[in-house]
Amino acid sequence: MYIIKDEIKINKVAEITLLFWLMKIVATTLGETLGDFISMTLNLGYVVGIAITATLFLAILFTQLTVKKYMPVIYWLVIICTTTLGTEISDFIDRTLHLGYALGSLILVSLLFLTLYFWYKKYRNIEVYPITERTKEVFYWTAILFSNSLGTAFGDFLSDNLGLTYLNGALITGAIILIVVLLHYYTKINHILLFWIAFIFTRPFGATFGDLLTKPLEKGGLDLGTLNASLVSLAIMAGFMYLSHKKHKRKVLHEGLNDSAVL
Repeated sequence: MYIIKDEIKINKVAEITLLFWLMKIVATTLGETLGDFISMTLNLGYVVGIAITATLFLAILFTQLTVKKYMPVIYWLVIICTTTLGTEISDFIDRTLHLGYALGSLILVSLLFLTLYFWYKKYRNIEVYPITERTKEVFYWTAILFSNSLGTAFGDFLSDNLGLTYLNGALITGAIILIVVLLHYYTKINHILLFWIAFIFTRPFGATFGDLLTKPLEKGGLDLGTLNASLVSLAIMAGFMYLSHKKHKRKVLHEGLNDSAVL
């Protein structure tokens, strides 16, 4: 809970911890494999895939916006939906509209910057924690959707346009994430800027790892298939969700005890 202008405000989003980043990476892997499963394995196409994933995204986002407090399961289901929908949007731009991943990345980064600009213009900051107002939360989720779509497009750009193997693509994006972590701890660069850079690049890291799991052996993948890879990622994500729920429950209990002590 946070007191803002003598009014108690309840946070709605996850705290940025190591567990957050681990869950984000697994969610992006799941979003990549699940998106490919819907559009390619089931052969529904990118338009139908977007329709399905957008419907799920809007339904779960509505639930997230409606609840009065942070609920880890609902929050991470929205994250998974943004990564899955982001996969469909990126592939739709490249393979249906034939705009290519480079132009698609430019379009998506422009949309992300516009979202962050209007967010900053209204609130004079783009802090991602805590989020206590619904309008700010809408900006938050819009930025996350565009950043996940951008990350997908950039990851595909590395593999398809630059000809990197999926493992090399994962190593490059992983190295960028490591550099951002070092900059966070050893420099005074704005932590919000570093957050969004890391958030964007965890998407292609997870996406290229998802491709590594699903693509054929001759293309540098492990050939697990989109369904098996999605099930494995979902199982890992479920375990992380359980840990997140237990951690949040302990934190709420601790804060409740502290509030009682003050009273």
